[in-house]
Amino acid sequence: MRDTLRSPRQIKLRKLLRDLREKGGLTQADVAARLDKPQSFVAKYEGGERRLSAIEFVDVARALGLDPVAALRQLLKSIDIDAS
Repeated sequence: MRDTLRSPRQIKLRKLLRDLREKGGLTQADVAARLDKPQSFVAKYEGGERRLSAIEFVDVARALGLDPVAALRQLLKSIDIDAS
């Protein structure tokens, strides 16, 4: 199954990463600096203009100060709730 940038699961991923960033009191620029990327990198994945690879997801989670596995578990719970 292929997810598009606008699929419900991709939207949930973007929302989760944005919410976790905001909960941590970080701006897009803060996260971008931690990733050594331009701020537009964060804006594009949060805004649905680009997808993250698995490796990029791990990097983003760590830049947010999170365990990538814990962040993925949060995403899975969110997806599983909708599938029920």
